[in-house]
Amino acid sequence: MVEQPEGGAASADGADDAVEALDRPLPEGVRRRVVALVSDAFGGLTVAELPAQLRQYARFTASRRAKFAGNAMAAAVANDAQFRHRIGDRLREAQPELAGALESGAPPAAADPVDVAAAAYVLRPDGWVKLVAAAGEEVQRADAERADEESRREVARLREELAEARAHTKTETERLRAELDAARKEADSLQRKLRSALSEVKRGEAAVRRSKAETETVRAETAAQVSAAESETRRLRARLGEAEASVEASRRAAREGRSVEDMRLRLLLDTVLEAAGGLRRELALPPSSIRPADSVDAVEPGRMSPKDIAARALSETDPALLDQLLALPQAHLIVDGYNVTKTGYPQMPLEKQRLRLLGGLSVLAARTGAEMTCVFDGAELAAPVLLAPPRGVRVLFSKPGVTADELIRQLARAEPPGRPVVVVSTDREVADGVAKAGARPVASALLLKRLSRV
Repeated sequence: MVEQPEGGAASADGADDAVEALDRPLPEGVRRRVVALVSDAFGGLTVAELPAQLRQYARFTASRRAKFAGNAMAAAVANDAQFRHRIGDRLREAQPELAGALESGAPPAAADPVDVAAAAYVLRPDGWVKLVAAAGEEVQRADAERADEESRREVARLREELAEARAHTKTETERLRAELDAARKEADSLQRKLRSALSEVKRGEAAVRRSKAETETVRAETAAQVSAAESETRRLRARLGEAEASVEASRRAAREGRSVEDMRLRLLLDTVLEAAGGLRRELALPPSSIRPADSVDAVEPGRMSPKDIAARALSETDPALLDQLLALPQAHLIVDGYNVTKTGYPQMPLEKQRLRLLGGLSVLAARTGAEMTCVFDGAELAAPVLLAPPRGVRVLFSKPGVTADELIRQLARAEPPGRPVVVVSTDREVADGVAKAGARPVASALLLKRLSRV
């Protein structure tokens, strides 16, 4: 092939372009392939051989030129015949078989239509427009087939999704229907319960109204009973005043002179005393320094630790009885210690409770001369109780595992029959136990009132 001057080639290309021209834009696939061909051949040209608008991309790699200078290279190929001719020469060198086939008018049937159209667009052989158009149609057909295939796959996928959605909808519908049925049944049950509750409320309101009426009746009856009780109280108080006046008159009469009964009582007492003296001489019993209470096994002060000291409780009665009991010969007073202190002054610490009670008992013993034993609960004490028993009062703590109640009952059973033994405790079990042993139980309040007068 004889090489023509560049001006002649440009003129020839311009003539060809005038004869053959595209009536539509270059297909996008063909355009991208043309840009790739230009970018590959770009590196074989000098800067002087490049159009002015492409010289700034001379140092770029082929991929960067295709990316950043694609539009500029496509415009240069379309408008600059000389540049296109130079690109065509590089294409002939790179793909001589394809270039020769195109210039001979017989493009290879096995070649990619896009490659054929891009080479024809650059080389511009006779009939290149038809080749480009045919390539464009082929690309469009391939795109259409690909789009159709994609559409078919999309339709199949959508059908599968629709089938799954229908199945899910059916399952969800059945579940919702089951839930709706359950909700309806529950609503029916709640309605029945509500009706039952309303009925109960009505019955309750009726019962409240009846209760109010009964309460008013009871209040009226109570008011009447209170009024009658107050009247009876006033009458009893009047009679009590009369009785007290009669008793006072009797006492004055007794002080003024001895009655015959007093004389007989004194005679009987003298007889008993003389008989007792004769019995004492006849038995010739030696004097004893110990008492029956000393024989009961217990823990004395200083040997018990305070962590199991228990507390007793409550009650009160008249102190006049205690004075009479302690006035009996050889009387022995046994005191349930914590029962008394917890009744009289429970707010005080246990140590101060013991000291206060024992102080009062010491004064009472000095005044009455009676034997006195004070018993406290004590078991599992962490340290010995530091306590000096007051004069005239025996102080005992129960052993571990033994309660003060049991110790008191042991003391009562240790006394001989006939000796006056008085046990101070509000505990009903203690009172019943010592009563069986012959002792006289009295309430803790009685001793507390008596000690308040000491």
